[in-house]
Order: sequence, then structure tokens, then C-alpha cells
Amino acid sequence: MAEKTVKKPAKNAEVVKTVDDLKKDLDAKRKDLLEAKRSLASGELANPRVLGAYRKDIARLLTEINVKEQQ
Repeated sequence: MAEKTVKKPAKNAEVVKTVDDLKKDLDAKRKDLLEAKRSLASGELANPRVLGAYRKDIARLLTEINVKEQQ
């Protein structure tokens, strides 16, 4: 029989980051992506799927920054 999946709880709406905090997070994610690309090229990266995860995180941060800047 198939197991039922447990839904993840919704994100806490109380955590509100400023644009400056989001930009700091964006810089950190970009550095992490760069390091992951370097380790992939040298053959040290165990899980190459993290590259896609970093790209998606960067896209999410950019979207959130653009929304906040337009308000």
C-alpha cells in the first residue's frame, strides 16, 4: 500500500526580511554556487544536484527582492 505523505507546515509569515538582508543572503548563495561549481569541476562534489538547488534559491531571493523593491 502507498504511504500517505505528511504535508509540510506553511512558512511562518512573521519572519520578514529587509531588502538588505535578502541581498546579503543572495551574495552568500552566489558564493556557495561558485564554490560548488569549482568542486564539481575538480571532481570533489558528491551530489551535483545541489547546483540546481542553489540556482533555485537564488531565483527565489531575486523574486522576493524585486517584489519588495516595487512596493
